[in-house]
Amino acid sequence: MRDNFADLARRALQDSDYSMKAAARAMNYDPAYLSRVLNGKQQPSAKLAVLMDNLLGTDGALAATVLNEDEASRVARSAAKPSRLDAGTVDALAGVLSAYRRLDDTVKPRSVIPATMAQMKEVTRILRAARGPHRDRLAEVASEWVQFSGWMLAQARKDNEAVRLLNDALELADEIGNGTLAAQALNFKGYIARQQNRPQGIARWFAAAANTPGAHPAQRIGDFLQAAAGMATMGEINAALLMVEEAEGLTDKASGMAPPETAYWLTPAFNRLNMGLCTLALGRYSEAADHLKSGLAGLPEELRDAPWSWEHKDALHRALEAE
Repeated sequence: MRDNFADLARRALQDSDYSMKAAARAMNYDPAYLSRVLNGKQQPSAKLAVLMDNLLGTDGALAATVLNEDEASRVARSAAKPSRLDAGTVDALAGVLSAYRRLDDTVKPRSVIPATMAQMKEVTRILRAARGPHRDRLAEVASEWVQFSGWMLAQARKDNEAVRLLNDALELADEIGNGTLAAQALNFKGYIARQQNRPQGIARWFAAAANTPGAHPAQRIGDFLQAAAGMATMGEINAALLMVEEAEGLTDKASGMAPPETAYWLTPAFNRLNMGLCTLALGRYSEAADHLKSGLAGLPEELRDAPWSWEHKDALHRALEAE
């Protein structure tokens, strides 16, 4: 599996308006060494990776994309002979994916997409030839990689390619019977419909996600609320209100459970954002503003400026204007 630290770090520096020389100066590092690392000619030291994270505010995510020596050796063996897939390889691939998800909270999507697509293609290539007791878990990780790639493309408004990948992720999730992953893929299709201003699609895909067998209660709450927003936009107020009731009926159940690892962001604060979108569509502007303000304020500090939060900040602006 490729180590894409150089590509990720170089693009993130450009997004932050750092030249290579300015970055080297800020980190008190030799510019020639930094140039070799950022051009993929030399592996970053652990110290440099940490300093780069500190400089860019990526909270350790960049450093976490780099496999240690044992992980790199395991992945290389499995990549060469997928029929000998081992648990350590799957753990390593899952860990890299987790780091990429965290990068999505701080780095612009366009800067993460090239490396994300490269990693996804390699993981799915290994999966096609994988055998043995660890294949199903690799299929789960592969479904997440494909789904995450679709999400990144959706944020960049490459909608057709995003939908194709989300359909692939859904098939992988169904293959292993993972309702949580299946519901998340459908949720992202609903997100795309919202960016396209298609309320029928919003209602359809979020309702499908909410009713997916095996979906986590926290997922179902958010999905019912977003489906309700689609129904309200179409003028189907009674149907929207019934969906809100469905969501509220799941609140107690969800409060006693941690969010799924594959959708770690589904906290009560995040679902206040979904309630804000729903009440905005229902024309309850003051209520929407309160939910959106509370939801944004309740996000962890490192997520408050995430690119995906811009949609909710825009919704808050519209709610305040309409009050």
